[in-house]
Amino acid sequence: MNPLLYINWNVDPNIIQTHGFTLGYYNLLFVGGLILSAWIVKKIFKKEGLSDDDYARLALYCFVGIVAGARLGHCLFYQPEYYLKHPLEMLLPFSWEGGTFKFTGYRGLASHGGAIGLIIAVLLFYRKTGIHYLTVFDYIAIVAPLGGAFIRLGNLMNSEIIGNPTNLPWAFIFIRIDQIPRHPAQLYEAIAYLIFFLLVFMLYKTRGETLKRGFIFGLVLILIFTFRFFIEFLKKEQVDFEKGLILNMGQWLSIPFILIGVYLIFFHKQSTLSSRRRV
Repeated sequence: MNPLLYINWNVDPNIIQTHGFTLGYYNLLFVGGLILSAWIVKKIFKKEGLSDDDYARLALYCFVGIVAGARLGHCLFYQPEYYLKHPLEMLLPFSWEGGTFKFTGYRGLASHGGAIGLIIAVLLFYRKTGIHYLTVFDYIAIVAPLGGAFIRLGNLMNSEIIGNPTNLPWAFIFIRIDQIPRHPAQLYEAIAYLIFFLLVFMLYKTRGETLKRGFIFGLVLILIFTFRFFIEFLKKEQVDFEKGLILNMGQWLSIPFILIGVYLIFFHKQSTLSSRRRV
């Protein structure tokens, strides 16, 4: 194996690290993706005639739901043995080491947990405002792949969620991990999610008035989690208990979301997205 034939990836994941404070690419990309997605949803709300107050409430609910869900999902799905013994570290970006606090940031986030947190947030928003939850899910689903692309770029900067070994010419050698050329699985996902975003955004712009409520949401669930299911075959196991399993945790968690998407597109009867904003 000649390492010069592949892409040697050795990016420092931290932009700033001083006096116990660390700002990483992952944190910056995660927040940046949320801000950009929120801005697009705000434009959609305005186009659809919904109020700024409703948008502000939704943004708050979704931010809390996504961050808390993604963090708890990682802790409980992938590392329960550690975090159940250190419960405060689930929600606080600090660890307690040697009698002192250490800022760690939220480097452990699970997309499935974020999706569950988002669903809970939208249902609470529906109860508060009466704006139909499927309408809101459709609007958020338009930007969900964009947020996912930012997160996977953050994973790439962290040299985490790496792929299995390969001899393909675009293989990455994650020098901070080992000297083995691997699939840049994070980059595969980021590119796919960006394509999904462009596809769904154009669908909303050109045919949004004729689509039934829940269609865009269902389509995004199918696109993202079907791709996620198959890309997992190219990834290295994230945790030890996944070794030897036919399907890993990410694949098992993807199946319910795919089924929900199929139901919304093919079996759920609803009015069109534009016909009624509220119940």
